[in-house]
Amino acid sequence: MKNTYTLKIDNLKRELPLIKISEDLTIASFVILGDTELVNYVAPKIVEKLPKVDVIVTAEAKGIPLAYEVSKLLCMKEFIVARKSIKPYMDSPIVDEVVSITTQKKQILCLDGKDSNKIKGKKVAIIDDVISTGESIEAIERLVKKAGGIIEAKAAILAEGDASKRDDIIFLEKLPLF
Repeated sequence: MKNTYTLKIDNLKRELPLIKISEDLTIASFVILGDTELVNYVAPKIVEKLPKVDVIVTAEAKGIPLAYEVSKLLCMKEFIVARKSIKPYMDSPIVDEVVSITTQKKQILCLDGKDSNKIKGKKVAIIDDVISTGESIEAIERLVKKAGGIIEAKAAILAEGDASKRDDIIFLEKLPLF
């Protein structure tokens, strides 16, 4: 078996290393952190597919560069990051638990109370790099709903495995599981 998977998003190509994460599951490792060219290429394509939204929310950490670029293209002053731990400076954080395909252990996602106030009554797009099992997106969705936000869209660059069959997410390309 080849040790990489060739990902193509229109004219942009990346060789993704194949990583065995369990006895019967190998993934093509897709990391956008530091890949300015890729983020700048895909962000406008995601913006084209989004409905009108007031707020962008992403999870720490791999979705941050994409959320930044999408919010910039939408002329938003800021975006919100669901953190992976409660920080001492947070006031009245909202917390949810998640087990994602890449962490394979329980972790939390949380919103600071001040960020929750920015979401209340607003139309929200949840942005991430990859949607696979959907666990992370669903945890963010629960946080947004607890904060009183209205989910208008869930979007990612890639839909991995069965996520590509979902009709409730926006994505640019499919990413197979191996």
